[in-house]
Amino acid sequence: MSEVLLIGVCGGSGSGKTTLAKNLQQLWGEEKSSILYQDSYYIDQSKNFDHDGGSINYDHPSSIDFQLMYEDLKKLKWGKDIDVPVYDFETHARKKEKKFFASKKIILIDGILIFSQEAIVNLLDYRVFVDTPESIRLERRIERDTTERGRTKEGVLSQFFAHVKPMHDEFIEPFKEQSSAIVSGLRPIPELVKFVDQKVLRH
Repeated sequence: MSEVLLIGVCGGSGSGKTTLAKNLQQLWGEEKSSILYQDSYYIDQSKNFDHDGGSINYDHPSSIDFQLMYEDLKKLKWGKDIDVPVYDFETHARKKEKKFFASKKIILIDGILIFSQEAIVNLLDYRVFVDTPESIRLERRIERDTTERGRTKEGVLSQFFAHVKPMHDEFIEPFKEQSSAIVSGLRPIPELVKFVDQKVLRH
């Protein structure tokens, strides 16, 4: 394997994991680090989508093309560039075009379900779990989905209690012990960034 470092950043939806990943990338620099998002690997659901907050369970591992993600991570680990799928959250379709993704010294992998996948966990050099109370995660999810993804508050709430919470309890919370470090999503981001940076350097 090459000297590429794969760092998993996991946690429930709205935990603050993406904010942490982005701030770590900012600290390490874009020339040396990149973020690969689990959300890019959603399976096309455009033909199945019924309505906002509907029947499709986007929080079950089966909604993600983890096999493709695993193959891509192996290539990145070897220092090879990849083409990442592009998922459209408004149409719920995987676009025909892909996005070029260069292998760099450090690759942060951001995703709520990545620690539930043994093959992917085995590829990771370091694993961070952002642990945040459910009430805070729900509040953040409502804000994000209504402002960034064109969702309604009613649809977000319906989806949260029908799918997000049950899947969190089954496929996210039990796997946080897979992590190298568990951090509180209530701590100030600068503190978390400094903590993880020091842990990774020691690792």
